Formats: sequence, structure tokens, C-alpha cells
Amino acid sequence: MDDVAMNREINRIKHGDCIAGMAKLPDGCVDLAFADPPFNIGYEYDVYHDSKERKEYLDWSKRWIAEVKRVLKRDGTFWLAIGDDYAAELKLTCQEIGFRARSWVVWYYTFGVNCTRKFSRSHTHLFHFVKDPERFTFREDNLENRVPSARQLVYADSRANPQGRLPDDTWIIRPQDLTDCFTPAEDTWYFPRVAGTFKERAGFHGCQMPEQLLGRIIKTCSEEGDAVLDPFAGSGTTLVVAKKLGRRFLGFEISEEYARRGGARIDAIRRGDPLEGAAEPNMSAPATFIAQGDLVARKATQKNGSVWKSASSESAAATLKSVALVERGLTEALRGVSNGYSLDRVVADPELNSDLVEACRKLSLPGDVPSWNRMLFRMRKAGKLAHITTEKRTEISWEKCDPYLFASEIALTKMLEQGHPSLDEILCNPALGQEFDAIATWLAPGFKPVDYRWAALKLRKEAKLARNRATAIIPRLDKKAELRESEWQDIPDGAGVYLVTTKNRKANLYSGGALRLRERLRLQFKDPAIERWINEWGANGIRYTIAHERSPVELLAFQSRLIRKHHTTLNYLELAAA
Repeated sequence: MDDVAMNREINRIKHGDCIAGMAKLPDGCVDLAFADPPFNIGYEYDVYHDSKERKEYLDWSKRWIAEVKRVLKRDGTFWLAIGDDYAAELKLTCQEIGFRARSWVVWYYTFGVNCTRKFSRSHTHLFHFVKDPERFTFREDNLENRVPSARQLVYADSRANPQGRLPDDTWIIRPQDLTDCFTPAEDTWYFPRVAGTFKERAGFHGCQMPEQLLGRIIKTCSEEGDAVLDPFAGSGTTLVVAKKLGRRFLGFEISEEYARRGGARIDAIRRGDPLEGAAEPNMSAPATFIAQGDLVARKATQKNGSVWKSASSESAAATLKSVALVERGLTEALRGVSNGYSLDRVVADPELNSDLVEACRKLSLPGDVPSWNRMLFRMRKAGKLAHITTEKRTEISWEKCDPYLFASEIALTKMLEQGHPSLDEILCNPALGQEFDAIATWLAPGFKPVDYRWAALKLRKEAKLARNRATAIIPRLDKKAELRESEWQDIPDGAGVYLVTTKNRKANLYSGGALRLRERLRLQFKDPAIERWINEWGANGIRYTIAHERSPVELLAFQSRLIRKHHTTLNYLELAAA
């Protein structure tokens, strides 16, 4: 395969066996390889059962590792993630093949795999190998690859190197929960495992590495423009991170479904997008345990409002015990009704939330519906729900949201204008949720409450990314139309962006983006909603343009820019470009 053919292979996930796939690649074409292979511990993937005889597994491992070495450049780097069961054997295998070990990193996490008659599994080994110990990429002087030192974090010492230091080789999930085990002075790395409740979760693959962990490896061991290989692409995280960081990439995945969904995940992001998760969690994650009981009691009383009306008269120890009992009850209730869905879905879906409320009442938990929902969100933020796995993905896609996305956005805007502080507060309170639903239904009737609410959640999630992308956009609305359906017959039923105008050019109403522009306009301005647009809000027409980019996130970026440029009044302000 020549360089031209290689370039055609790059920047995608290829469906197929990695050994056969790598065999088609030329020698020395990859700068960095990261592999998180099956651990041979019996896990059932989509089309692969992770249970081979010991010799068969080791022989297979030797074959794919040898291919990785062949396709790596002379100064290339190889990272291998592996569990306890075969860590020692695969390290020796890599060295026998010709790799030289640079580091043996231990990534530690809580909420590990429960084991029987042995200590629970709570760490993964990350081996750092190179082909040539004298020539390899390691960007130790780049500021993005350094972490705060103990002098900075603990002592605020003016003598601290402002550039920080290189990380140690132990990576921990939540140091604030381990005050008796590890001291801050040890300067360890902290990266959360991607548990089922985390928003980073792709949702279709049971084993997913955190983006920040892979970001550390890719930023340190490769340069921009280098080629990154993942023989076991899985959910596509390695390739997603490589794309965000401006590297070329190639992955192999034996499951056709994983390859398809991983590819869609890659297509949805672009170079320069931020990595998910905190880059240095020990400087950002909140503590879930504080030794001083009175401080915990005071904070619990302040946070939980009506749940703890009498807390001020209780001792700190009693309050802590009460908090723990309610958290235990809420966890039990959530596990019983979630049906594998995320907490966001349970709170946003009136039917599931009704089941949760009933379960809480059966357990005689103190408080009311809003306080239970709020407390669950706080528990999730503190990492206390990470052991409840999310097995089902809420399949409400951008395409499904497209007809009523504008209604969800305007309903959210109107609710926030009334003084409600956030979307979470609206969803946690059933009365506010019904008010939100009523506004959205009036504007775009015919959909379920969970549809409107989930569209608002999707908007909020993508708002920051859309704002970042909007900075490079200069939108031009080159066509005009009146608010009559006959005006839209010639509009192509493809992606487009539009602006709802008023007679006052300084007070435009709404900026939108749609995957099917003609259908969006027909729904948005049909009777009786058009009466509100014209008579109450003063709408007098639209300006629009056809978009060549059909990505929902790109359309949101155009929308973000239009909100800022035309000072619209009905858009979600968090979406507005800076």
C-alpha cells in the first residue's frame, strides 16, 4: 500500500478483524498506537465473547501486538491497557517482540468490578512502550502535559515552578474520597472511570476509557498531524480524542454495530472541540466526605431545604445518619424504576418520574418530589450513583427532535424569563415541568412531554460547543419569505438556518436551524400558533439560507452566531455566541 492508498484509509473506523486490517497497512505508517483489548475475563461484547483458552488468548495477543510493532514508525509509541489477569504475560510478550518499556502506569478507580472470594477489581494497567529507547515522542516540556505540583496544590509555595511538573504513574479516580490513603502531596493523576451515569458515556459499549486519560497519552506521545491507531476501537473514544486534538486516526472494530455508532460519534465532533471531563479533577471535583461532622450537617441542611426542616436541632452525627439513610432510599428507588435508563431520563420522563415518586413514598422517605429529584442530581455529581449502570440509551435523536426543537427552546426561554434558575430546576418540579410542556405543546402540538424535555436537554448539552464553533462562522441570510405556506413551496426540504424578523430590525424574534427547513417552517407557523407569532410577538417574515452542512451541531453553531448578531428575544441565551 502506497502513501496515497494509506491516506484513503485514515480518519475512520474500519469494520473487521484488527490483525487482518493491520496486515494491509504498510510498515512504519503509524506514530502512536493505543490498545484496550479484551481482557479475556468472560465479558460478552456485541459479537465477541471474551473467553478464550489461556494459550489461545496469549497466541492471539502475540499476533496483534506484532502487527502493531510492524506498523509503528521507528520512533513510534505503543500504549497497552490490560487487567490483572494477563498484565504480566502481555508485558513480557511485548518485550519479547522488541518493545522497550518506559512506564508501568496504574490507573486506580472506585466503583470497580465486584468479585467473589477475592478483593474487588479497581484498577487497570497501562504499559508505555517504545520501539527505539533513544528516539521517541514525549512532549514533557509542553505546558498542556504538566500538572500542578505539591508546592502549588498544597502549600501555595511561591517557589513552585509555575509550569508545574510531569504527572506521576498512579492515576486515581477521586482523591477527595481517599484522604486516609493518599495525601495531596503525592501529586497523582485523577481520571474518573466512565460510569453509566456520566454524560460522557457513549451508551452502546460496556467498556469506555475517559477522554481526559486518552488526551494525556495522545498529547504527550504524539504531535499534531501524527497518525494514531486503535486496533480495538470499541466506542471510538481514542479516535474521538485524536480528532479533537488534531491528529490523524485509524481504528478497527470487529462489531459492525460498534463501528457504525463509533463512526457517527466521530462525525459529530471536530478538531478543537474540548475533551469531556476535568483535565485535573483534583482541582475541580467536590469532596463527598468531610471529616468534620458539623460542617457536613450544616451543608446538608442548607442544600436539602424542606427535607431537613428540623436538622438545626439535631446533632451533626444524627444529621449525617439521616442524610445517609435518605440517600440509600433514593438509590434503592432509582435502581428499582430506572429500567436501565439514565437519571436524566428518569427525571425528564413524567412516567418514569411518577414511578420514582411512588417508590420513594413506599419507602416513607421524607421530603417531596422536587427535593428527591434535586438530591439525586447532587448524589450523581458527587459520584454516589456511579454503581448504577445505564444500559439503555434514550433514542431521541436530533432528527426526531428537528420538527419541535424550536418549541422546546422557546419554552425553556420563557420559563427562565419567569425567574426559574435552570432547566434542572424546571424538570425536578412536576408543576414547572407541566408548564414547560404546555408552552411547547402550544407551539408544536403532537409530541410527548419527554420529547420536548429531552430536546431541551440536548440543546443545553451542546450549547457551549456550538458557541465555540460559532466564532469561525459568518452567516449570510440571502433569501426572504413572508409567513405564508405558499411562500415555502420552493424552499428545498434540506438543512437550513433562518431568522424570524419583526418590523423593528433591532428586535428580531428567533434564530433557528433545521435539518428539514421547509417542514420546520410549516409546523412552526401553522394555525393557531401563527396568530401568536404575528399578533403577540410581532413577527412579519423570515430570512433564510440553505446550509451545506447537515450536522445538527453545525446548525446549532450557525444558530448561535445568528442569535448574537440579530439580538433575538426567544432563543436560549446560553446558545448565543460570545
